[in-house]
Amino acid sequence: MSTSKGSAAGSIRQAVVTTLVLLLICGFLFPVLMTGLGSLIFPSQAGGNLIYVDGQPVGSRFVGQEFTDPRFMRGRPSQYHYNTYYVGEDGVSYYNDGSEYAGLSSGSANYANSNPALADRVEGDINNFLSGHPSLTVGDIPGDLLTASGSGLDPHISPASAAVQIPALAENTGLSEERLEEIVEANTTHKVLGIFGEEAVNVLGVNLAIAQELGLIGEVSK
Repeated sequence: MSTSKGSAAGSIRQAVVTTLVLLLICGFLFPVLMTGLGSLIFPSQAGGNLIYVDGQPVGSRFVGQEFTDPRFMRGRPSQYHYNTYYVGEDGVSYYNDGSEYAGLSSGSANYANSNPALADRVEGDINNFLSGHPSLTVGDIPGDLLTASGSGLDPHISPASAAVQIPALAENTGLSEERLEEIVEANTTHKVLGIFGEEAVNVLGVNLAIAQELGLIGEVSK
């Protein structure tokens, strides 16, 4: 009996010690090591790829923002309006379209093609875009300006979606179309080796460059 009890106690002790050691290694030492190495080797990426204006963070290169000022380029639709909101006189937070703020969120509405809400949303986005670009027609609007990304936070649009906005941006900012094209090109990610991936324009990068050109902000650093 004593041998059996001692064996059982030893097994329990071994299981507890093993659990504690693995918890220490996997739950503390390994994460701390990886976080430290990541911060050392990839400091910008580990910090969230933040963009700073005059030393203050204004966003991340990989998280979109909602722009309503006609002097700035528009991004893709977002179910959660890129979490941009304002506080009304009643103390309640609202999105820019007047709907109530749902809290910090990401994702899409996942509407089926048969859902009338999808048609209403797309029609609203079409009308909103054409109101700022009266020289264009529905057929001129690239598809990604009318479709939300899976996260609802995508900061990129296609080069075609950037190009179609340049004439209106030139009119609203006073910048030449040639200068705006240079800004777009400077914020365009091209295909890797010319064949992998898709070309994409970072809307936040473009708008920060426009703001600099207009003297609205100071130094931008990444």
